Formats: sequence, C-alpha cells, structure tokens
Amino acid sequence: MLRKKITDRQSGILLYGLTPPKNNHSEEKLLEISGRQKDRIKNMEIDGLILYDIQDEQERCSDERPFPYMKTVDPEVYSNQYLKELEIPRIIYKCVGKYTKERLEEWVNNAEDQTRFSVFVGAATGTQQVTVSLESAYKLAKNKSSNFFLGGVAIPERHEKKENEHERVLRKMENGCQFFVSQAVYHVEASKNFLSDYYYLCREKEIEMVPMVFTLTPCGSVKTLKFMKWLGVSIPKWMENELIHSSNTLMQSIQLSKNIFEELLEFAAQKNIPIGCNVESVSIKKEEIDASVELLNDIKKLMK
Repeated sequence: MLRKKITDRQSGILLYGLTPPKNNHSEEKLLEISGRQKDRIKNMEIDGLILYDIQDEQERCSDERPFPYMKTVDPEVYSNQYLKELEIPRIIYKCVGKYTKERLEEWVNNAEDQTRFSVFVGAATGTQQVTVSLESAYKLAKNKSSNFFLGGVAIPERHEKKENEHERVLRKMENGCQFFVSQAVYHVEASKNFLSDYYYLCREKEIEMVPMVFTLTPCGSVKTLKFMKWLGVSIPKWMENELIHSSNTLMQSIQLSKNIFEELLEFAAQKNIPIGCNVESVSIKKEEIDASVELLNDIKKLMK
C-alpha cells in the first residue's frame, strides 16, 4: 500500500517512527529490544515503519544538549538484521554526509528485487564536515532504480522564519523526491502556512503535489520539551505553558497532537493536498511508548 499511495500521490499514509537502539548494547540486549518492538509493531495497521539515522547536532546550537548524544545502530543494519521478520515496508533515513559516494550509489541502484524507501538528510549545519553533500546525494539518486522511492525532509517551522520551505520542497521534488516527512509538528499555524504556499506554488507551476507526511511526537516531560526546542521544534508559548503546567504532560501532548493533525487534515482536504501522519516513538519509557501507540490509533480513526 505504501508504494501505491506514494505513486498515486494519495492522502492517508500512516507511519510509525523508531530510533534504533544504542550501538554499545550487547547482542543479547539488541535482540531483547528488537523483540519487544516487533511484538508491538506486527499488529499495527500501518503503511510503513520509519527508522531514523541519528547525527550529533551540537554544532547547530550553542546551548547545552538536554540529553547526551549517543550513537545508534545504523538503521539499515537494524532493519535487515533485527527487524527482518516484520512484513512491513521500512523507510530508512540516511544522513548522507557520513556515507561514501559508492555506498549511496549501491543503495539507490538497489540491485535486489525489492521495493526500497529512503529519506535523505543533509548536514546539521553548513560547517559540518561531510563526505557527500545532500545536493550530491540527490544527483546520485537521479539514476535510481524503479523500485527505489526517495523521500525528503520538510520543516514547516523553518517556513515561519524564511518563508521559502515550499520552494525548497519543490527543488527537492525536481531532484527526485516523491514524498516528504516533516520534523515534529507542534505549531499548526506554521504548518498550515507552509501547506498553503506549497499548494499555490504547485498550482502556479502546474506541478502535481506529492504526499506530505506530518510527524507527531508525544512529549512526556519538561526535559523532553526542552530537548524538542533545542532540536528546533517550534512550540507556541500558550502550548508550552499547557504542557509545563499540566498535571499529566504526556496525555496533554497526546491531546494537543490529535488536535493539530485534525486541523491539518481538515485544511488539506479542502484543497485536496495529499497529507499523511507519522507518529514517533523515540523514548525508552514504557508509558511514552504506550502513549505513542494510543496516538497512532487515534490518528487512524481520524483518517478513516
């Protein structure tokens, strides 16, 4: 279904996002973690599973990182070795700057007879040392195989400041991106402004829109809230107050996330903009993992 929804530029893509475990875990621990994840995911009615490629973004921000950076298992390795029993499409994030040109060419050419989905991510800052730039990676992907589906990152919050995210998205579409996944969304107005400009620019250029998948991220604590802001997630002051002063921050964030996506869904439907949803589960705390599953099920009902 994921392949068809992307190819047909449909609304309603539903994804679940995971960060692979830390790479300093023992093999026994990795099997234990992946076993729990497989049990949780196998009964989900979703179109695909996102596996993130984490990079250190300390250069991007001078403030101290609220949570220490920890290297994780490569998402491709984690997918192939630990989650291979899952009969569900995997969208593999690739921080392209750490791979060689040859490795990326091998990835996009995809000699194996299987559909492959990937989202290319650029450097965290303009000064970060990379082996391959995002622009060069897109050029490599021009010759991708027919069963390789390339995705890009969209950041509606960036549109607030620069008002050009819709133009960046169109350039990425020209470079072969067939769908987009947003950064965590907490600012509904920024997302609607971006969608509106995206819609009218595509109409002006007579370009068919591609699916825009919005990411929802449960926030379970004030420290997590600070980390999201450190990552560049835009959170309106009133919403920040609601989360900080709530007696149950996690449940409050779930309700706010549902409200956000419902509003985006209604706005997009009026203009036939194909949108979807990605619910992230990036915490190791059981209550936050359970909350992400609850949010996913609620979003599924909204979509129906």
